[in-house]
Amino acid sequence: MESVASTTGLGTQLDDGGTLETVDATAQAATGNPTGEPLWGLQWDMPQIHLPEAHAVTTGSPNVVVGVLDSGISSTHPDLATQIAKDKSTSCLGGMIDTAEAAWNPTTSDHRTHVAGTIAAAINGVGVAGVAPGVKVASVKVVNDDGFIYPEAAVCGFIWAAEHGMQITNNSYFIDPWEFNCRNDARQRPVWQAVQRAIRYSQNKGALNIASAGNSNVDLQHKFIDSGSPNDGSFPVEERTITGACVDLPAEAPGVVTAPGGDTRFRTGGSPSTLPDAILSTTFNTVTKTNGWGYKQGTSMSGPHAAGVAALALSAHPNMQPAALASFLQRTADALPCPAGVYNPVPKLAGFEGTSSGGARNSVADTADRERGAAAFSLPCVGPGAVIVVRVQRSERTAGHYRRRATRSDSAAVRRAAPRSTVSFNRNCPS
Repeated sequence: MESVASTTGLGTQLDDGGTLETVDATAQAATGNPTGEPLWGLQWDMPQIHLPEAHAVTTGSPNVVVGVLDSGISSTHPDLATQIAKDKSTSCLGGMIDTAEAAWNPTTSDHRTHVAGTIAAAINGVGVAGVAPGVKVASVKVVNDDGFIYPEAAVCGFIWAAEHGMQITNNSYFIDPWEFNCRNDARQRPVWQAVQRAIRYSQNKGALNIASAGNSNVDLQHKFIDSGSPNDGSFPVEERTITGACVDLPAEAPGVVTAPGGDTRFRTGGSPSTLPDAILSTTFNTVTKTNGWGYKQGTSMSGPHAAGVAALALSAHPNMQPAALASFLQRTADALPCPAGVYNPVPKLAGFEGTSSGGARNSVADTADRERGAAAFSLPCVGPGAVIVVRVQRSERTAGHYRRRATRSDSAAVRRAAPRSTVSFNRNCPS
């Protein structure tokens, strides 16, 4: 197994990857059956969410466009080339619009290419199947070549998505340079205000925004210390006490659906990582400029599962507004109780212990770990991994932005997109 791309700058093992095969120039005709894709047998996450049953209802409508706010989608990838809404794609770096195709393709990270494949990789007899292969994805580049997402790029991304009719956005990042923006800090309050307004604007224009929860292993229900911000050298790093006045953006912004989950160490109890327990999707080697398929892990892989399911639901119910769609996902989820006592999803490692609180009624899941785990759409039980929707954290980054101190090990699975277009999830918070 070859390395997908350089991992220089990774702070943790969150973004493990490997290329299974590179792309042949010729693609087979579409099969219309996700189980017929060549790498389907390695996509453990898709049978876990009952994707074939969901596709018996719908594979998604091309009228639904998911904006992927991230690092760039490879427009030459055979599993994605037909899936990209090029007329709605742009770079937002520096807060400036650049619709040239080269501008919204990946340069130093294939993170968004992987995310996009999970959402909408084509059923075409090549590679993998996406959750919603009938919908379109738009590449909205907000991650710069150093791996940072600054407020002006994120604000631009949300407004662009809103103005171009994207009904769903996927956001697998937090806004730099502070991991948490404190509304009582004069430097950070303007960031909160600008991002919140942009998100509210997109919601009013009909977009449901989905964000990855993050991998920093902190308990958002209690005070804790952030000693890693600002993270770009713009100011000396500060040791700050994080309280309820501080929020992770966009994950904790009002109305944002948040998707935790993803750790290849879960089955082994903490060591070692098991690469095939990560998520297999589309990749792009930014060094060799080669398309392929490979593994990545972390909550950034959770968000696109949730976004794909939301896209299927919206395809079946095209008149649903963002709040109704979020409620639909919550109401059709399977709730499971929180574990009793102190829980550690990776018992071989210290520092992940926590005590859960909350009821099964509020414990709903949205995406992926190999055997079981925890994630949250709505108010979940609160513990070592469980988070509160809109009160969660960030995701993994490459080359500076996707790095994290310690992975959250509370993954779960989008359980089922059942016939009659109901969407069910298996929440393990965790057992």
